Amino acid sequence: MESSEKRHFPSFDEKLRSKNQSEMQRQQARQAIALYYRSIIGHQCTDQRNLNEVIPETNLQEGNVHLNQSAMSVKEARNILPAYAVNQQHITTNAEESNTADPYSGILSDKATDSSSLKLSNASWVWVYDRLNSAIKIRHYSPKTLQAYKIWTHKFQTFTKSKDARLVTMDDVKDFLSFLAVEKKVAASSQNQAFNALLFLFKHVLEKEFGKVEGVVRAKRRPYIPVVLSRNEVDRIVKHLEYPYDLVVKLLYGCGLRLFECLKLRIQDVNIEMKVLTIHDGKGQKDRTLPLPLVLLSDLEAQRESVMRLHQEDLAAGYAGTFLPNALSEKYKNAPKELVWQWLFPAKTLTLIPGTQEYRRYHLHETHVQKAIKQAVRKSHIPKRASAHTFRHSFASHLLQANYDIRTIQELLGHSDLKTTMIYTHTVQSVTIKQAKSPLDFNKNEIE
Repeated sequence: MESSEKRHFPSFDEKLRSKNQSEMQRQQARQAIALYYRSIIGHQCTDQRNLNEVIPETNLQEGNVHLNQSAMSVKEARNILPAYAVNQQHITTNAEESNTADPYSGILSDKATDSSSLKLSNASWVWVYDRLNSAIKIRHYSPKTLQAYKIWTHKFQTFTKSKDARLVTMDDVKDFLSFLAVEKKVAASSQNQAFNALLFLFKHVLEKEFGKVEGVVRAKRRPYIPVVLSRNEVDRIVKHLEYPYDLVVKLLYGCGLRLFECLKLRIQDVNIEMKVLTIHDGKGQKDRTLPLPLVLLSDLEAQRESVMRLHQEDLAAGYAGTFLPNALSEKYKNAPKELVWQWLFPAKTLTLIPGTQEYRRYHLHETHVQKAIKQAVRKSHIPKRASAHTFRHSFASHLLQANYDIRTIQELLGHSDLKTTMIYTHTVQSVTIKQAKSPLDFNKNEIE
């Protein structure tokens, strides 16, 4: 190991300390760096004593971090190291790890779960996150669900002081949920999301019975009434948006789309001739069709032609195509370069794929749209907390105000439960024959 690298670690460790990182977190950092030098650039750090000089107080043989010839698996390394740092040539794997089956399939056996050999704190949860990742992908849940469940699993791990995951019980779950409500004062929706994450963790990862959750302090649910813009306010915001954000917002409001549904649209999803928009893999992996606003047909035609020109330029430059869902690119090798699979709202720049060194084009990023909308709302001087989702709320409320049937609105929004759609009844005045009004506005003869 270079002398300069020896000097850098103590300062890095001190920086972690200055940021109030716990001893356990600093220990994990030491182990990760030790694994990096031994497994990735082991030829520069072959002496165990040399390594310990640089990374002191690190038991390299403890827990699940083994830096000998039967070193940590590739999958475990990828959970600790950056993606670009994992080089399979320098990470040795045994026969069991080379098998395509779950490498942790035996970790929950009776022998493996002998409580006398399990740690009550500072245990590794690497295998938990690996199994969680696999369980989510097998069920085709969205990346956002995976991210949310990982976050809650990490918070639960921290709450239990990294007790071995095979030792956690329903009492830990109850204490954690009560802690969220009492100490952290989280919203009811956050507590419910934590509950769902732990339910999934127990059932599909730890393979434990998830019993009744009784005696838990529940966060108080407040009645939620969404923010709704008037048609005039929608128009004012659109005027302050540049291309292509203006067209994105027009679709959000004109079709009642979620932001991710709009940005994931592909050329083949927009049937201008039939005036139909098809949404694939919406929330809950549901598909639906929507009528295209007639006033947007010319804008959509222009957008399609713009994508076609960009696509031709990309092909001429030798790019590898777009990103396809699941494993379609493996099944249909030429599909990523076909026009029908191109994004309706492509990103301005190409994305370099590490490892293959190929360039592919992703769709417009959500954060860019959200930032543009935030700036447009501010410029419009609208005193409301408007976001991308506000246009979907406005779509539903304006249809209800126009006396559309609530079940029709439910289908257009793609709601599974009518109760979800019913929240919009609180955003508009009644338009029934007997319109609601205050008793103070009644004529006296109406109540006598």
